Amino acid sequence: MLSHFFTPIKRAAWVILLMVIAALPLVAQNPTSTVTAEAVGQANLRAWTDTTADLLGEITAGTRYPVIGRSALYPWLLLGDPTTQQPIGWAFRDLLTINGDLNTVPITENPVTPGQSEPLSTPSPTGTQSAPVQTTPIPPTAASNVRGIVQGEINIRYGPGVDYPRLGVADVGDVLEITGWHTTLPWVQIDYPQSPTGAAWVNIDVITIEGDVYSLPATGQTNFNLPTLTPTPMQLEDPMVVGATPVPLSAEFQQLGGTLWSMMLAAGFDPVTNRLGSFFLMDAQTGEAITFGSDIAFSGMSVNKIAILAALYDQLVNPPDDQTAFTLGNAMICSENVSTNRMLSLLGDGNPYTGAERVTAFLDRVGFQETFIFTPYANDPYITPQAPLSRITEVDQTAAQPDPYNQMTVNEMGGLLYNMYQCSANGTGALIDLGTFTQVECRQMLHLMNGNRIGSLIEAGVPANVPISHKHGWINDTHGDAALVLSPGGAYVFVVVLHNPEWLEFSESELLIAQMSQLIYNYFNPDAPLAEIRYEDVPATCDVFGSPIIEDIQDPLFGE
Repeated sequence: MLSHFFTPIKRAAWVILLMVIAALPLVAQNPTSTVTAEAVGQANLRAWTDTTADLLGEITAGTRYPVIGRSALYPWLLLGDPTTQQPIGWAFRDLLTINGDLNTVPITENPVTPGQSEPLSTPSPTGTQSAPVQTTPIPPTAASNVRGIVQGEINIRYGPGVDYPRLGVADVGDVLEITGWHTTLPWVQIDYPQSPTGAAWVNIDVITIEGDVYSLPATGQTNFNLPTLTPTPMQLEDPMVVGATPVPLSAEFQQLGGTLWSMMLAAGFDPVTNRLGSFFLMDAQTGEAITFGSDIAFSGMSVNKIAILAALYDQLVNPPDDQTAFTLGNAMICSENVSTNRMLSLLGDGNPYTGAERVTAFLDRVGFQETFIFTPYANDPYITPQAPLSRITEVDQTAAQPDPYNQMTVNEMGGLLYNMYQCSANGTGALIDLGTFTQVECRQMLHLMNGNRIGSLIEAGVPANVPISHKHGWINDTHGDAALVLSPGGAYVFVVVLHNPEWLEFSESELLIAQMSQLIYNYFNPDAPLAEIRYEDVPATCDVFGSPIIEDIQDPLFGE
């Protein structure tokens, strides 16, 4: 995995620097540059300082090219034609052997326009000039007729070993063109245009080889001159939140989002693999919101009980009676599934499947189209199974292998919590607009979820005395938590879900979510930060009998 990524503030600073450089008079390129570069094996020439820029040509060992420019921002050098000194393309610094002092080379960020570079005159090793050779375009490499069929999700790496950086991922069934093999390591080289060199490596144990690999070129090289790869661009989004007016993001908030994104990637939850995660963060005061992975559907788990609670309150005309209040407490505080199904039965006139459909209809009315539930929760002996409905949405319903009958996205669950907060604090928002909620009811829902204490996940990153209305959930392959935190420095909504196929270790998800939660809390409370993650022992059994919360949610004037 790449170990360095742009944060939004760094990217902004670099863009400003680039603009400043562009505004300065161009430094004249040295017409007779004494600094030269030679490829270590082979290096691609590109139109700009990016591996995704247009490929203009390639250079190979044995020929020295004048270095006529260098980037102030990236480890790339602009090379010139040996005869005319005209620019022929940009190359990675670490793929080159340099002769001379690079500090004497002018700084420039100018791209080379594809198709307009000068013909490349290739000097012979003795210094005499050979016939000009065109560098644009490169003729396609002849097919090797040796293929590798990918057996499962695999990493494609820069060199023949797991210590080399990953350049990409191949999935089961993908066909890779093999172009060479290693004489001492169980790796083969493949054609990979996205690589700085146009080639990459995969382990032979994760592919099925078709054809004679030993008919291809072989190498015993172990040093592949690891380049400083261009950081992966951030995939954060400024989401549209139901009931909220979009506002510009501050640089500080963007930087916070970028750090959270990097933490998730560093922990191995990478969206280009099948081990992935998503989060949503919103400042409830300013309206700033940022999300990563909002287009991924996850199993709703017990987190979706927040939607069930809201749908039930949508139907309640009077405060809940004793039996209903205990049912709500057991479902939301103790996360007890039989009580949750009783909530669905209350919604569905005695049928929990009908109740689940009405939860989904409620979410549709509010404006949440990708979050739904169509079945009661499992392990309930009091329910007669029946054929459930399902739904095709506009988000990715494959990557995280979500439950087909109970799904959520982080931004919609975050939006629901945000609207609960607006309803309770200001009497505004999408829930109030329905005409079926009061401020008292919204305060009761949040107060009820504040009684959910597990001593872990988001709670572990928040001091013990800070109100946190949340609902956690976990199944074998997916863990998540969704919370409204009323911190002294401001209220915020944080939703995070992590997924690993088949089985996700709780020790991994617990630590990462706690660390992300602590970072967010300290951002909102810089004058009184939480010094360390706070795990808390909770009783092994949950009992809401005698809890004042049960009385509070029956009080028609609660919070007035």
